[in-house]
Amino acid sequence: MTDKLLLSSQSPNTHTINIDLELCTGCGLCYKACFVDVIRWDSVRKKPIVQYPEECATCNWCELSCPVNAIQVIPNNPVRIPEPYPKSVYPKSYAK
Repeated sequence: MTDKLLLSSQSPNTHTINIDLELCTGCGLCYKACFVDVIRWDSVRKKPIVQYPEECATCNWCELSCPVNAIQVIPNNPVRIPEPYPKSVYPKSYAK
């Protein structure tokens, strides 16, 4: 059995949070950075676990706080975020 943890949900509105437990040093910074308690701490294995990925705010604080880049957050936003203004409004030098 591999020690790499990949969590994703079948729901189309759930974000994917990948944690590579082989890279993880167990420092706990990702757990401390998660203000919505999506990342929990497994006190037996001394590693992070992902609970309720559908509640992830996709702030990426867990990913940014990891010193060994063991976490990857892949947001799944069901609604495309539109541009604030169409490109036709910008001067031609800005619209590329």
